Amino acid sequence: MQTPMVGEHPTMRRLRELAVAVGRRESSVLIRGETGTGKELLARQIHLSSRRATGPFVPVDCSTLRDSMLESQLFGHVRGAFTGAACNTMGFFRAADGGTIFLDEIGELLPEAQARLLRCLQERAVVPLGTFRAIPINVRIVAATHRPLAEMVRLNTFRVDLYFRLNVVALEIPPLRSRKEDIPLLAEQFLRDMARTYDEPPHKLAPAAMKRLTEYDWPGNVRELRNVLERACALTQNATLTVEDLPSEVATRSAEPDATLAKTTISLAESERQVIASALRANGGNQSHTALALQVERHRLSRLIHRHGLRSLVH
Repeated sequence: MQTPMVGEHPTMRRLRELAVAVGRRESSVLIRGETGTGKELLARQIHLSSRRATGPFVPVDCSTLRDSMLESQLFGHVRGAFTGAACNTMGFFRAADGGTIFLDEIGELLPEAQARLLRCLQERAVVPLGTFRAIPINVRIVAATHRPLAEMVRLNTFRVDLYFRLNVVALEIPPLRSRKEDIPLLAEQFLRDMARTYDEPPHKLAPAAMKRLTEYDWPGNVRELRNVLERACALTQNATLTVEDLPSEVATRSAEPDATLAKTTISLAESERQVIASALRANGGNQSHTALALQVERHRLSRLIHRHGLRSLVH
């Protein structure tokens, strides 16, 4: 069961309205927002508000489309197209036929992949690997990114023609720190979701714990909030979550962070360690996702994790 888009902040109410309005049309949509803000939820809302709602919704993580099998993953292949190709496959685009394909982290596509994607969008057809026969497709495109695509176009790292084809309707999801009034609503929704998942009574949040949640800046956004609550529910024996059940960086957050920062000086190394630790927690200890969020190469992130003694946070 998908968690709905939760929030009463004016921007979130407007986004829900726009999702319905955009859903009625066939325009390509580009969703912008920081990692963990809920871009896929918005994409699903657009799909469910469209005439394609009964068709498939196919999410694709573009950051994984980097090897020699890219064409096969996107457009499919025929039997014998390469060593090990024992049968025909459809690929993501044909799997989404009649529905919506969600191209998440579109800014991670390498230039050659961008060119192949552009041809597919222009011709509204795919050519499976191992054949020259074009197969028509009927797919609605919703893309998302946390990267500044307009700047990437200026630097020639993202194709301008692909950018304008994707950026017909642009929507932006605000970070959680700019809509803190939505944190209690989100927290209660996540606790209800987890109770259904594990067939247990929903946990409650003590007022002091809720206060800490609303004081924290959430660099990992909504995803980090959910991860924090899931960890707390997994480790506690009590029906009510207290401040002691929260991670230290959340539990010790000052209610006046600006005043605290003005009085506290930390080293650059400690600042780096805190940023990496927070990003790892926000991404469930996944190094690949953390590297993307921090915009560093994965092998460099591994060295930094080792240097700062953060191996315990990696899963």
